[in-house]
Amino acid sequence: MPVSVVRFNLVEPGADSASLGARYRAALEMAAYADEHGVTTVQTEEHHGVENNWLPSPFTFAGAVFGATRNIAVTVSAVIGPLHDPLRLAEDVAVLDLLSGGRLVTVAGIGYRPEEYALFDVDWKRRGRLQDEVLETVLKAWTGEEFEYRGRTVRVTPRPFTDPHPLLLVGGSSKAAARRAARLGLPFFPSAHLPELEAYYKERLTEYGTEGWTMMPTAETPLLHIAEDPDRAWARYGQHFLHEALTYASWQSGDIHSAVRSSAATVEELRAEGVYRVLTPEQCVTAGLDNLVLHPLAGGMPVEEGWRSLRLFAETVLPALSA
Repeated sequence: MPVSVVRFNLVEPGADSASLGARYRAALEMAAYADEHGVTTVQTEEHHGVENNWLPSPFTFAGAVFGATRNIAVTVSAVIGPLHDPLRLAEDVAVLDLLSGGRLVTVAGIGYRPEEYALFDVDWKRRGRLQDEVLETVLKAWTGEEFEYRGRTVRVTPRPFTDPHPLLLVGGSSKAAARRAARLGLPFFPSAHLPELEAYYKERLTEYGTEGWTMMPTAETPLLHIAEDPDRAWARYGQHFLHEALTYASWQSGDIHSAVRSSAATVEELRAEGVYRVLTPEQCVTAGLDNLVLHPLAGGMPVEEGWRSLRLFAETVLPALSA
């Protein structure tokens, strides 16, 4: 049975508060429905100051999801570590870990948008050192013991539910990220299918004498939408997929690797490329994908169409795959 993921970033270009509020509430209802139908994970993420209303507060959203569900995990992929106060981040994750009974998965990256650092008056050039401090601090904080932090003795409570600490992975597509994960003995989450970087991480584990593992996207990890008539769906809703693809493309320079990287300029090019795929339930069942990532509200997708996609996925695709 493949891993099943429902992804939410709550993008809606030009939305007013009423429309955006309805989208947020629909996402929570979708998460509860996904939980009831055996979906493995809700995935969300963090971006700031984006004109299309990209979700900036993934932990707040995760808390709401946990309140509406009982079994599903929430993966924050990724939190931009240097933009957070390390002690407050440790507290927030600990509370969510307690609230959810250990269902939170946090991937910590450093981001790739200097404008987000400027928004919070954080030095972009110090992002690597800041990330080291964040990761080292939260690991100490979650012990519940006193430790030295910026020249003073501190202690963070409460301790998390998960022992020894909530699941924390280091995300990124650079050797620096792989070294950071290995040095701290944390699992590594490459942002794309990068076997050579995984090998480098394993070498660094040996060098540092630490233990860890890799959670890496497969070579094919498309973002899925399920429809009875893909041609109709592309014609009516393709602009929503393209909007998101163009947004990502505007952020990603040549040295950034991402599983969601597109070079398409038109809906037709995007469809041919395969990063976003609209499949019938039958096509999804026979696609042979190890990870099924449904993106029901992609790029401001109308909520009713998102529900159609999710229902087909949960009531047709997943039962067929588990039969």
